[in-house]
Amino acid sequence: MQKLVPPIIDLEASGFGSGSYPIEIGYALEDRMVNCCLVRPAPSWRHWSDDAEKIHGISRNMLEEDGLSPREVALRLNDALRGKTLYSDAWSYDSSWLGRLFDEAELIQRFRIETINRLLTQEQMEAWHDTKDSLWAEMSIDRHRAANDVRVLQETFLRVTGRI
Repeated sequence: MQKLVPPIIDLEASGFGSGSYPIEIGYALEDRMVNCCLVRPAPSWRHWSDDAEKIHGISRNMLEEDGLSPREVALRLNDALRGKTLYSDAWSYDSSWLGRLFDEAELIQRFRIETINRLLTQEQMEAWHDTKDSLWAEMSIDRHRAANDVRVLQETFLRVTGRI
């Protein structure tokens, strides 16, 4: 039987800072099942960072071809996550990008997002980044894609909390 872990959410974005927007959203629930989808940029979403693209490997063309509209993504997220609290290790960015998605979709977000730090002791928080970095190498993952990130984050949680 798999150990239960907190539900995790991760977003990839067009870049950082003002004007950036979500381009991929992934989440893993307590049973460690992972879901992920690309977000086709709204017409008013123009910001793009080539540096960010080098990290996540998602091109604007990929988003146009394979992405869902912000409204489709927001509806799917609300259906799957209604009433849940998901955790992020980049809460300020992820919550901002989710807000932008739901604003564009003209929908109310029906789930919450909190910082993973709420579940960790000070000692566990101090071990978080080194543990996560070692897992990236151990799991041989070379791209920061949302589905990969939520897997690594759940495994990091298990390790720093001593649950494995």
